[in-house]
Amino acid sequence: MAAVMVARQGRDLQRYSESTGGRIVVGCIPYRVRGDDGEVEVLVICSRKKGASAGVMFPKGGWELDESMDEAARREALEEAGVRGETGATLGNWYYRSRRYDATYEGFMFPLRVTDELDHWPEMSGRGRTWVTVREAMDRCPHSWMREALQRFADRMLLDAAL
Repeated sequence: MAAVMVARQGRDLQRYSESTGGRIVVGCIPYRVRGDDGEVEVLVICSRKKGASAGVMFPKGGWELDESMDEAARREALEEAGVRGETGATLGNWYYRSRRYDATYEGFMFPLRVTDELDHWPEMSGRGRTWVTVREAMDRCPHSWMREALQRFADRMLLDAAL
């Protein structure tokens, strides 16, 4: 019998920012390097309800009391995008206004080198996912703080390639 994956729900274990009072969220930029030409692709997600025309984003969600930041990033990648992987050093942190709540959130982003892409995942009925180039993700993401994280990711990849 196959194990069933379920996304965490509720706010009982959420961490809150001392500086803003809003939630602390952790996310990641899932990526892979294509073998044929070495191009880096990133995995973006979108709401099935709004569709990709409303823009794309990266997996993110609340950082909970019983996990480290990189564990939270990997959990969100699994729940929202159906991928597993290895996180790298943080890309930084940003402050942004919640569109749903009257709060300012503190967000941290990590690169996540994808090692496994699942056929079934907890939020697959509510989210689409697609591999795109860094440029395409930059053009389609409506969130300035996520675009900045993506730029830091791209700069880091270029630096790593040069070494």
